[in-house]
Amino acid sequence: MAKLDLADVTRARADMPLIADLETMAPHLREALAKVDAATPHLLAFDGMEQLAAVMGDGGDAHAGRTAPRLRATSRMAASTAVPVVEADSHIGPAPLQIDAEMVERWLVQFLRDEMTRRGFQKAVIGISGGVDSAVSAALAVRALGATNVIGVRMPYRTSSKESLEHGQLVIDALGIEGRTLDISPAVDGYLANEPDADASRRGNVMARMRMIALFDLSAKHHAIPIGTGNKTERLFGYFTWHADDSPPINPLGDLFKTQVWALARHLGVPEVIVGKAPSADLVVGQTDESDFGISYAKADELLNWLLSGYSPDDLVARGFDEKEVGLVFKRLSSTHWKRRLPTVAMVSSSTIGESYLRPVDY
Repeated sequence: MAKLDLADVTRARADMPLIADLETMAPHLREALAKVDAATPHLLAFDGMEQLAAVMGDGGDAHAGRTAPRLRATSRMAASTAVPVVEADSHIGPAPLQIDAEMVERWLVQFLRDEMTRRGFQKAVIGISGGVDSAVSAALAVRALGATNVIGVRMPYRTSSKESLEHGQLVIDALGIEGRTLDISPAVDGYLANEPDADASRRGNVMARMRMIALFDLSAKHHAIPIGTGNKTERLFGYFTWHADDSPPINPLGDLFKTQVWALARHLGVPEVIVGKAPSADLVVGQTDESDFGISYAKADELLNWLLSGYSPDDLVARGFDEKEVGLVFKRLSSTHWKRRLPTVAMVSSSTIGESYLRPVDY
């Protein structure tokens, strides 16, 4: 007998996102094994319900009340082959959020080099907002490509914070990269003049998309690939403009929670005035990320870390987390999945792009 926690099934699926690939390949694997089986004597023979008891062997529960029959070996396999039984431990939680900053730096620098080489680019262009995320992406790009191959672009709107503009220039100067400043106000206002009733959310989305238009145009001008700056917390909360902030084809920070980005930033030597300030999308005067969230990054990251490891909201509440905060984070996470996917395509074949073809395992 073995104790099983059925919630482990959910957590196993969270740990194995490509389990669908196993399901797809199962018929092919079965066919291949059948061919091998036809040419090879059976290794083991099982007798009905004795199979489970035999496989458990000495690893069975003492409460079984009798000694399980031994596995009958019918080939060279030894009869003493053991199958370990692992009991679920409800006290085991997700991996800690702490990172080895030096190792992460080396990995991300190599990631950027490999991706640039594979795509045929030598230069990168990055939107420099004056915040910690863009500062870290730029610092990693400089380490990977050299300062002469990185272009930092400040793209203020007329209501943008003066501090953001100054901090953006501080990053450009500290890294020694080429800097550009493009005022997006005329372009944004030109469109919004036809939409005078646009609220703050729509106006912010127009600004974000205009910045991405500029970044991709400069990419074509300089043959420099855009580098993304969105962190994992923002992406899981859906706190970005679709087809804007998350559009760059290479993103070194996309799998780092915000608190991990802060740790990496301090390791990389990003000025503390940037690391220590309240994060802000700077689309509305006085706006901050955490006021928009209704929860701090530190608490959000901890809860997201548990949820992504397969634990349910009820699990988290049972472990002492605040029910309202758990509900807030889970709602944000579950209601924004569509923003983290390519456009939904109706599947009419077995080679749908992004579903059956051109997944990460295909190239």
